[in-house]
Amino acid sequence: MTLVRTGDLIGEARAAGRAVLAFNVITVEHAEAVAAGAEAAGAPAVLQISENAVRFHGGRPGPLAAATAAVARAAAVPLALHLDHVESEELLRSAAVHGFGSVMFDASRLPYAENVKATAEAVRWGHARGIWVEAELGRIGGKAGDAHTPGVRTDPAEAAAYVTDTGVDALAVAVGSTHAMTERTATLDHTLIAALRTAVPVPLVLHGSSGVPDEELRRAVRSGITKINVGTALNTAYSAAVRAYLETHPTVVDPRKYLAPARRAMAETVTAYLRATC
Repeated sequence: MTLVRTGDLIGEARAAGRAVLAFNVITVEHAEAVAAGAEAAGAPAVLQISENAVRFHGGRPGPLAAATAAVARAAAVPLALHLDHVESEELLRSAAVHGFGSVMFDASRLPYAENVKATAEAVRWGHARGIWVEAELGRIGGKAGDAHTPGVRTDPAEAAAYVTDTGVDALAVAVGSTHAMTERTATLDHTLIAALRTAVPVPLVLHGSSGVPDEELRRAVRSGITKINVGTALNTAYSAAVRAYLETHPTVVDPRKYLAPARRAMAETVTAYLRATC
C-alpha cells in the first residue's frame, strides 16, 4: 500500500462523518505495531513522530522517519506520516526533507498574537510544499509547562478567528482530555465539540485521547472530532508486556524476547482503538 497523505485521510473521514486515529511512534516497534494493528482492524491510521521523540533520537528525525515510512509503504492499509507538536523552526523545515505529509505546529506557549503570527508563517511555508498543517489554540492539559489547568476549554469564537487568521488545515481543541493519562476516566464536553464544529471550518483534533473511554470517543466523533491522537496507551501496553516477560524470564538478555510481546501488545491496543471508534 502506498504511503498516503494525512490530509487525504482526514478529508475522506470528515466527509463520511468518521475519524482517523493517529498513533505516536517512538521506536520502530511502535511503527510496526501500528501497522499490524491497523491491518487487523482493516482501517487507515496516521503514524506520528513528535518533537519529543526526535529529541530522544538525538535530535535527528531522518532515521526514525525513514523507518516509519518504510513500514507504512509495506502495510496492507493506508498509513500517513505526521510530525507532531513541533516547536522548533529547524525541525519544521526538515519535514519536507524527511517525507512528512503533515505537521502539527505548536506555538501554543506563545501569547495569542505571536501564536497567530508564527502559525500563519508555518502554514505558508507548509502549503508551499504541499504539507498539511495542524495547530493548537491554547494548551491541552497535561503537557509540561502547561499554562492552563486541565479544565481549560477552547472558545468557539476565538477558534474561528484563529483559523481564519492562520489558515491552518486542522485545529486541536481543549474539550476535556489530558495528555499522558494512564487511566481512561476523562469526560469530554460534547456540547462544546458540536459548537466548535459549527464555528470552525476545518477538522477538529482531539489530543490526549488515551485517557478517554471508548464511548466518549465515539460520541466525540459524532459531535465533530475528526482526528484522534493516541500515544500513552501504546506505551502503557508496551511497558506492561516488557515487565510481565522479564518477571517470568529474569535471566533473558536478548531484547527480541521481550520486544516481541511488547510489539504485539501495542498492535492489539491499536486494533482495539480502531474497532471502537472507526
